[in-house]
Amino acid sequence: MGKAIEEIAIERGHTIVLKIASTNKEDLTASNLKKADAAIEFSHPGKAVEHIITCLNAGIPVVCGTTGWLNHISEIENVCKATKGTFLFASNFSIGVNIFFEINKRLAALLNDQKQYDVHIEEIHHTEKKDAPSGTAISLADGIIDNLDRKLKWVNEPTDSPEELSIISKRVDSVPGTHSIKYSSPVDDIEIIHTAHNRKGFAEGAVLAAEFIVGRRGMFTMKDVLGV
Repeated sequence: MGKAIEEIAIERGHTIVLKIASTNKEDLTASNLKKADAAIEFSHPGKAVEHIITCLNAGIPVVCGTTGWLNHISEIENVCKATKGTFLFASNFSIGVNIFFEINKRLAALLNDQKQYDVHIEEIHHTEKKDAPSGTAISLADGIIDNLDRKLKWVNEPTDSPEELSIISKRVDSVPGTHSIKYSSPVDDIEIIHTAHNRKGFAEGAVLAAEFIVGRRGMFTMKDVLGV
């Protein structure tokens, strides 16, 4: 993702002033960060919170695409308020996926009274992905649960409970990301699918988000960037 983001940012006329990897973690300092207008964080669930807080304390708007750390979101909200900073998180930066999120909510609402339909989610990603289910799958599950009264929670396994929404996670070499939602009834199926062909869409969305937050204050999402 870092390489893809750098390529897109340069194509859009930006300059990369700092790159942090496991080999130069000591360079993530306030003085180095202050050379930038915004930071984009894609790392590891165990490190994301530390990186975000470092950026906020340095007064640098930060975009985060790392998933698997949202149990700490209240801490980030507090730091963002305390520093009068700027933070944008998305489980997926793809423009197509964010439109897919809205279609998913609408479909769930349309089928709320059609109790003959059960639903499950399947997500497939590359084997290097650290978290399961994916942040995108969780966002899709939340969109269903908020609009489909018969589903109360998601589980990351097959389930026969009518109140549970099953998310099936698969890890396959070189798959950027595929998410499908299938509603099944005794007479038919309704399925919507988003398939990423590469990481360029994620990178483009992340750079758009970084452009959006410069000069703004507060907490934002891709809904704000895209106006959906």
